[in-house]
Amino acid sequence: MTIPIYQADAFTDQLFGGNPAAICPLTKWLPDEVMQKIAIENNLAETAFFVKTGNGYLLRWFTPEYEIDLCGHATLASAHILFTELGYAGDTIHFETIKAGELTVKKDGDKYIMDFPSRPPIPIEKPNGLIEALGGVQPAAILRSRDFFVVYDSEIEISDITPDFFALSKMDTVGVIVTAPGRDVDFVSRFFAPGAGIPEDPVTGSAHCNLIPYWAKRLGKNKLHAYQISARKGELWCELKDDRVLMSGKAVTYLKGEIYLPAL
Repeated sequence: MTIPIYQADAFTDQLFGGNPAAICPLTKWLPDEVMQKIAIENNLAETAFFVKTGNGYLLRWFTPEYEIDLCGHATLASAHILFTELGYAGDTIHFETIKAGELTVKKDGDKYIMDFPSRPPIPIEKPNGLIEALGGVQPAAILRSRDFFVVYDSEIEISDITPDFFALSKMDTVGVIVTAPGRDVDFVSRFFAPGAGIPEDPVTGSAHCNLIPYWAKRLGKNKLHAYQISARKGELWCELKDDRVLMSGKAVTYLKGEIYLPAL
């Protein structure tokens, strides 16, 4: 049997930029262990699988290590493939997810607007070994939502971080967000999740569920412009709306093909 596969770069309008995600449209769910093996084989931060339902799509995401609760860039990439490759005719796609509820993606010119839950981080005590694993520079604050959330004073501190990925992989967290005010944008960030098989994620939508409420409150405004300053770089236009965050970004298609599977 064969299933289609696409790959798109999300949060960028340049091929080989942003965050690559694999997308597998399905007519019905494959066994979980098969979807996990496909994610391992793809060796990308996330592989998204979706199945058509009544008025939208059921959506799941797998890292090379496990199924994850929320992923922004693979949701944006899935919407991009539906709009550009699979003939979706409306302007808004409704995705239903297991742990994050309903997510929507609306086409807006050359951008896609994602409607995600807001997950404000809260202050915590300094986790043992975290600062050392991030290179030893003392941060301005440490908070947590799903991920550790580490705030620095300047963009240069973020760009200079050279993490100890082995040490970070032993932390009791999915990932570690580091962030600071930006020089040319409202804020910058990076995201590390070696325990999930993702040493550094190029652009992380789920992290912005934390970043947007934090920076909206700190800067006193609800509309924000952000860069994730990984090697591939990504750009997001953000808005805090009550208990939701809107993230706008672009995407480009990299490949389309077929996966050959044994009969299941």
